[in-house]
This record gives sequence, C-alpha cells and structure tokens, in this order.
Amino acid sequence: MRRRDALIATLLGPATAALHAQGETLRIVTGFAPGGATDRVARIVGEKLQAKLGTTVIVENRTGAGGRLAAQQVKATPAGQHVLMLANPAVLVVAPLVFKDNGYDPERDFVAVSHVNDYEFALSVATAVPVRELSHLLAWLRANPDKANFGVPATGSLPHFFALMLAQAAGVKAQVVGYRGSAPLITDLVGGQIPVSIDTLDTVLPQHQAGKLRILATSGAKRSAIAPDVPTFRESGLNLTATGWNAFFAPASMPGPLVQRYAEAIRDVMADADTQRKLLAAQMSPVVATQAQTEAMLKAYRAQWAPVVTQSGYQP
Repeated sequence: MRRRDALIATLLGPATAALHAQGETLRIVTGFAPGGATDRVARIVGEKLQAKLGTTVIVENRTGAGGRLAAQQVKATPAGQHVLMLANPAVLVVAPLVFKDNGYDPERDFVAVSHVNDYEFALSVATAVPVRELSHLLAWLRANPDKANFGVPATGSLPHFFALMLAQAAGVKAQVVGYRGSAPLITDLVGGQIPVSIDTLDTVLPQHQAGKLRILATSGAKRSAIAPDVPTFRESGLNLTATGWNAFFAPASMPGPLVQRYAEAIRDVMADADTQRKLLAAQMSPVVATQAQTEAMLKAYRAQWAPVVTQSGYQP
C-alpha cells in the first residue's frame, strides 16, 4: 500500500495524492443547524464532491455563537487534516467587526477556497399595507413616519445592516426591529403587527407565492432566477445592490497545493448542471468561481459592508 501511495504521489503530485489517501475523509464544517440555507448548500456540494473525489465527505454542524464556534474550531485544525468550513458573511465579515474578542482573524486564520452561492435580500410588506411598488412604499413611509418599522430576523444580522443601508439610500428614518428568527418575523408581518420586513429572499418567497405577503424588491444586480416577477431595487428607482453568500474556507494550516486542489474540485462541481439544478430547486443561486475570484469577492464585500456595520455603532 505504501508503494502504491508513493507511486500516486509521484505521478499526480502531493496534493492530489493526499486526496486519494486510503481512508481519508473530508469534513465540511458549518456553524449552522441542519436544514438551514448554509447546511443545504453544504450537503448538495458535499455529495457531489464525494462522487468526484472518490472519498468520504461528511457534513458537521457545529452550532453555537452564530457560527463563531465552528470558525474557532476549524481555525485550530492541525496541518494534514482534511477540513473545510462553509461559512457566510455573518462569520467572516460581520462578527470580526462587532465582537471585541472574536477568537479568530478571518484573514490570518483562513484561506478562501471557493465561492459557491449567493443569496439576495427582499423587502416585503404586509398585505394590509396599501402599496404595490417600492416608490409608493417610500412615499407612504414618509407620510406615516410612525409606521416606518423594519422587521429583521435578528439584531446584528445581515438583514439588519441591509435595512440600515436601505433606509439611508431611501432617505427614510426607519426603526429596525430585531426578532428571534425569521419564523416570528413572518408571523407578525402576515398578521399585520409590523408593516415591513427585510429578510433573505429564499425565506419569504413561499409566503409571497402564496399571497400572504408582498415582496416589492430584491437586492441583486439583476432579477433573481427564483423570483423573476419581482423587480430589483435598481429597477424600482433606488441605486442599491447587496447580496449574501456562502463560500468554502480552509484553515491556514492546510498546505497551499491541497487548498488549490479542493478549489478546483469545488469549481468543477459547481459548474455541473445537476449541481446548479439542485441549488436552484433549494432556492439558492449557484456561483462558479476560481480561488482568485473568491478572494476578490471577499475583498470587495468587506469594503462595501465594513463601513455600514462600523457606522451603525451596533454592539452585541
């Protein structure tokens, strides 16, 4: 067996040989619960990676502290272990800005591997709100400032900061109301207890399709493939775009050639038509990106969101 492994290493290179080592398992760690958006992406991509690499791939849900616990554990991974983290901006962008002792440095302790999907934010209103277009909503809010309450699924979440971004761009003085999750927010929105919500598009889309609430605008640069009937903020007259994402990261301890090999494998998986179909069916927008493109996306994303988070003065 050792002679065979040595031959593989000689012919294919050390990174590829490491992927084919006997009994090797790739662990994909996510800091969020099973069934959530990040978990769904991890399982779809993990299944495809298992087939492509010919090795066992398992998804581990290490929940706690809004994903920071998983990041702290992955950061401490010893060299030579096959571990990737699938994370979103809450873990890699927002938390390092608002927590004084975060337990990890996103740029020093992790290496970007591959950007795999985007998600958009949606502005929704209760059916009792007498508007059907964004411009009408903004006029209604200015005429009724006591009703300018924007519900978000959690204080300090990306929808929270996007709500601040939206209020500033629209010139509306809004009060952001944080809930303990999307479920109670949607319940209050459908019930008319709060007039406006900002949440991720995939979360509110089923209620929009059922006629229980109205989505007035989405935050992408173009209309979403999963909600083509809903205009973007730009189409509605407000120059505003913003998205969230999921991306794979390796601990800084992982050798560069192995990181590159995983990046290439994930990119190939994301280019697969069946992978894209499954993500779209799960109401996710798939992304095919190289490692360099992923690094560039992160840099631009931090530049866009860091001022918003910092200027908000938000403290956990």
